[in-house]
Amino acid sequence: MHAHAAPPSSAPASSASIRTGRYTPSLLEVARIMRREGLLGLLMQSWRSGGDLAYVRVGFAKPLFLVTHPEHVRHISVTHRQNYEKLASYDSVRDLLMGQGIVGVNGEDWRRQRKLMAPFFTPRAVEKFHAIFVADSQRLSERWLGLQGRGQPVDMFDEMMQVTASIILHALFSTETDETLQHIREAVESNVAFTSGRQMELLPIPLWVPTPGNRRFQRTRRNVDRYIRGVVERRRALPQEQWPEDLLTRMLTARDEETGGTMADQLVVDNGVSLFVAGHETTARTLGFLWYALSQHPEVEARMHAELDAVPGDAPPTLDDLRKLPYTLRVIKEVMRLYPPVTMYPRDAVADDELAGMHIPAGARVMLFAYGTHRHPDYWEDPERFDPDRWLPEREAARDPHAYHPFASGHRICLGNNFSLLETHVVAVMLARRFKVRLKPGHQARIDTLGMLRVSNGLPMFIEPR
Repeated sequence: MHAHAAPPSSAPASSASIRTGRYTPSLLEVARIMRREGLLGLLMQSWRSGGDLAYVRVGFAKPLFLVTHPEHVRHISVTHRQNYEKLASYDSVRDLLMGQGIVGVNGEDWRRQRKLMAPFFTPRAVEKFHAIFVADSQRLSERWLGLQGRGQPVDMFDEMMQVTASIILHALFSTETDETLQHIREAVESNVAFTSGRQMELLPIPLWVPTPGNRRFQRTRRNVDRYIRGVVERRRALPQEQWPEDLLTRMLTARDEETGGTMADQLVVDNGVSLFVAGHETTARTLGFLWYALSQHPEVEARMHAELDAVPGDAPPTLDDLRKLPYTLRVIKEVMRLYPPVTMYPRDAVADDELAGMHIPAGARVMLFAYGTHRHPDYWEDPERFDPDRWLPEREAARDPHAYHPFASGHRICLGNNFSLLETHVVAVMLARRFKVRLKPGHQARIDTLGMLRVSNGLPMFIEPR
């Protein structure tokens, strides 16, 4: 299900031409679509049937408003942002995964944390992690060289998960050993999967019921908490001049300008988990879909390789080198357009609102559907075509900024967007200079979503030296 038909469009983008409607399919229709096209297919059908602002109700599930049009993204994220918060939609994320970390909190708590942490992630600040991006990419490159001649494909998403987990744990905690890294990565990914699964259940089993899944979740959550607390305690036991220059040190030493206080240890733990989850899996999925896109578009791959080969020398790319590789960055942006790692993200209406003539009641869940926005035919010519030159500076500047929101938009745009873009650029450059990747012959990737975009039948790929 790589390609989907977009809703028809006969007029320029304007409030008058925005289609709104209802989509209330029978459970039989839902089952048929889910079996054939998965949840992503159901969302695309909701857009086709209900329009750019669709009231969607399926069976006994809570109804939601599916938001696809850039004007509505702007309304919710910018002009009326005070009326759309992360309320009930994020309860399970807060309760099970990220606690009171920056991703899930609202209001004054969010404002204070954002003010404390935003300086860590400016374009200039994330350049300090360039050496980590290079070192972990080099380790993966050397491992790939060792796979030559074995004739076995690797699952590309798993490969990218390994490198991005290593990068974020080194950036966060200066983690030393592969064993520790693997242990924490598996525990956090298990907790993310558990939380995502509960969000999809109509009647989730209470956590106090000792099912195998509940017991495993409680155990892995304790292990992650214990690990981060241990890192914090060991850090505090050292003289401060010996603290490494990582994100943990920045969190421990940042002071609130108004109160002079520092972040409490539990909040450090919660934000450690938040940054790992937000900064690991999303980037891994972008990189996985990058290799998939290159394997499907040899003309793009050839042009990208030509740009990489024009930068002389075999040394790891410097920051100056990266600036000489704009086409590679355009490829990455186009990957995030067609394959946004976060397919959709929810907000909750604080008070009644009206949008395109449709009443949005207080407490309603609105789902901003980035995957659909990135295919809106009023904003993207031939939207299913993979075209990195959409991101030439003059074309990007002329486009509505809310037609593209892979990192969300407005004041709650992802804190780590600069970190992720630089990391993706470095990893892509270092690996693409040395390797080509090929999808296993005959494999048809079934692209679907569980909130995060994925390939439900895996992404087996062969690694070939260039």
